[in-house]
Amino acid sequence: MFVGHYGVAFAVKTERNKIPLWVLFVAVQLLDFLWAPFVLLGIEKVRFVPGITATNALDLYYMPYTHSLLGALF
Repeated sequence: MFVGHYGVAFAVKTERNKIPLWVLFVAVQLLDFLWAPFVLLGIEKVRFVPGITATNALDLYYMPYTHSLLGALF
């Protein structure tokens, strides 16, 4: 999942681009960094459902700000 995020940062980074790679990494992950505090504050919702998937018990059922195109535009 994160490979796609970091792939964009690597694609943008060029020899002539003077933006440090770590800044690009933060830029592509910024909304994911905000996700956990939003869940803790009750702005976005997550619940634990054992067996919902083979690898993860998290049901990410309400994420309108950090995982939507409209939310990302603001």
